[in-house]
Amino acid sequence: MSDLLIYGAGGFGREIACLIKALNKDIQKWNLLGFIDDGIEPGLSNRYGSVLGGLSILNSISKNTAVVFSIASPNILHSLISSITNPFLTYPNIIAPNVNVFDQESFSIGKGNVLFFGCRVSCDVQIGDFNLFNGFVSLGHDVTMGSFNVLGPSTRVSGNAIIGDSNLFGVQSIVLQGLKIGDHTRIGPNSVIIRNTKNNSLYYGNPAKRVKM
Repeated sequence: MSDLLIYGAGGFGREIACLIKALNKDIQKWNLLGFIDDGIEPGLSNRYGSVLGGLSILNSISKNTAVVFSIASPNILHSLISSITNPFLTYPNIIAPNVNVFDQESFSIGKGNVLFFGCRVSCDVQIGDFNLFNGFVSLGHDVTMGSFNVLGPSTRVSGNAIIGDSNLFGVQSIVLQGLKIGDHTRIGPNSVIIRNTKNNSLYYGNPAKRVKM
């Protein structure tokens, strides 16, 4: 078994602990050491483990350890990862047992991604690093995605869409075929994107419109 830490001990972190438990059902692959969290006192615990400390503890680990992130803010996620300097840490992809990947040979994925239960990935899909896919996310054929994106439950990205970096997709949001989502875009729950989006913008509604922040 490989040692593993979850960064973030809140609700999302507990959900990832459930995912690790499911992955260990048949073969004991991961030894969950506990949680890293900068906002919770070390020693406090939930039903899945204890908080060991914050970022400084993570950077001081002196043996090979895997880390998975349960941070649902693209900007905070990016900032945290940029602050980690420990060469002993690795970032595996954590993929639920029932994720449906249509064609493993045409599927390209980086590191540190989390794909929760019920996700669907079509053919010729490319995914970067540290993306979080909550339950039942669907990626159509030929989707290209960058890094540090957070996709809420039941988000649907249609075929040939291009997704940049550090975007946040609300619950049940939809991106129509062939569109481009840039960087640092926020899409509200149940919103339907029907045209290319602008960077650093918020979109909401059906059809989605740009909202001034």
